[in-house]
Amino acid sequence: MIPSLPALPNGMECKQRAGYVALLGRPNVGKSTLLNRLIGQKISITAPKPQTTRHVILGIQTLPEAQIVYVDTPGLHRQGRRAMNRYLNRAATSVLGYVDMVVFLIEALRWTAEDGDVLQQLTALTVPVVLAVNKVDRIADKRQLLPFLQEVSGKHEFVEVVPLAAINGDNVTALEQIIAGLLPVQAFLFPEEQITTASERFLVAELIREKLTRWLREELPYALTVEIERFIEEGRLVRIHAVIWVERASQKGIVIGEKGATLREVGRQARADMERLLDRKVFLETWVKVRDGWSDDESALRSLGYADPGKP
Repeated sequence: MIPSLPALPNGMECKQRAGYVALLGRPNVGKSTLLNRLIGQKISITAPKPQTTRHVILGIQTLPEAQIVYVDTPGLHRQGRRAMNRYLNRAATSVLGYVDMVVFLIEALRWTAEDGDVLQQLTALTVPVVLAVNKVDRIADKRQLLPFLQEVSGKHEFVEVVPLAAINGDNVTALEQIIAGLLPVQAFLFPEEQITTASERFLVAELIREKLTRWLREELPYALTVEIERFIEEGRLVRIHAVIWVERASQKGIVIGEKGATLREVGRQARADMERLLDRKVFLETWVKVRDGWSDDESALRSLGYADPGKP
């Protein structure tokens, strides 16, 4: 449930703004990279492969005048009819029922049929929609950008069109200021020091999956998921026991690698990120197990944490 707002004393006018902002777009346009840049901390994993983001993740940015609750979503996509694909699309569109505005992310100089599908989801919305044109840093001839911006700005009644580069922060502050000015006038929704609603267990599982996604060959990341079986805090030490689920026995060998080399390196990289995230020493143990067809089984998905999200 969305938290109720604190009452203001009689006669006092609220000058703060706050609200939920969906980051929506097809896969690999940079939604998670943009979220991490805006928050100033890594809370959403990234990888140069589609469908890296599988969950709705909230990132909370508190400015002096506004609190922006960004809602990072899986990329809306056409391909695939498996239960996982259906879940990802449901998760992405579920946020449209409660957000106060939408940032629609596309890639500079590239408009695809999947971008059109995302736009179709926005046509009935009454909330403001800002078009963010990402990856402008990749354009060799910047003269190509203006005609593209003019073309895409005519596809919908966007309140603003903002070219930016999330990877290095170019023009991200301008987007932030536009968003802050469009939010409803109301008291902050979360404590000012809070940056996400995600649990530490969830974040560490995602860090392991990120390293696996980056390390393994193209097709395998979509057949694996990570479950944290134990998360035990012992003072300045955290003991984490994680299971990496795959769908076939042959995939288990790929994840482990020759003489365990792949799993050791993935664990080493993930543990380093966990220690930065938790600010504590981490003892990480990982196991690889097989669960046949889990990504095309609705009940298996739910048991592994892929429940349809509701309101935050």
